[in-house]
Amino acid sequence: MPEPADDAPVVTAIHIAPGRRLPMRAVDAVEAEAGAGLVGDRYHGSRHRHVTVQSAEQLAEGAARLGSEVPPAGTRRNVTLSHGRVPARPGEQLRLGPVLLEVVRIAAPCRILDDEIAPGAAAALHDRAGTVFRVVEGGRIALGDSAVALRSDPAEAAERAAASRIAASAPPRPRLP
Repeated sequence: MPEPADDAPVVTAIHIAPGRRLPMRAVDAVEAEAGAGLVGDRYHGSRHRHVTVQSAEQLAEGAARLGSEVPPAGTRRNVTLSHGRVPARPGEQLRLGPVLLEVVRIAAPCRILDDEIAPGAAAALHDRAGTVFRVVEGGRIALGDSAVALRSDPAEAAERAAASRIAASAPPRPRLP
């Protein structure tokens, strides 16, 4: 496992919601299950969309554009990092503590944010709304965990992304109660 740099981003917020449009709940830690997502979250058991990660620094940029605060839970993303850019190219990998994540796609801000945060929030967060990942190696993600973007060859990342798309088209796994 790579060692985090002294200035590595850390997990500053974790949010989960048991269902669509239900309020996000802040937690100190969450179990990430390989191939399934965050236990207790609405996307747990989905094929591909396991966890979303955003940067507080990018939220601050969006808030400056909006002229209004953008609370981490307001974006409906699961994990907020203290600073830096979140990997966004399909197949790139990010380690949060012991958990290995792989980029699926950029997380596009939805228009619901205009109702939940303020009019114009979706536009202000364009290219700042984080990334959708799948969980490759599970474990516990906790507040204060370091975030380490793993270096990889673009061709390797593209191969991982292709394999991930194939895996996502497989029959769904049964959801846990």
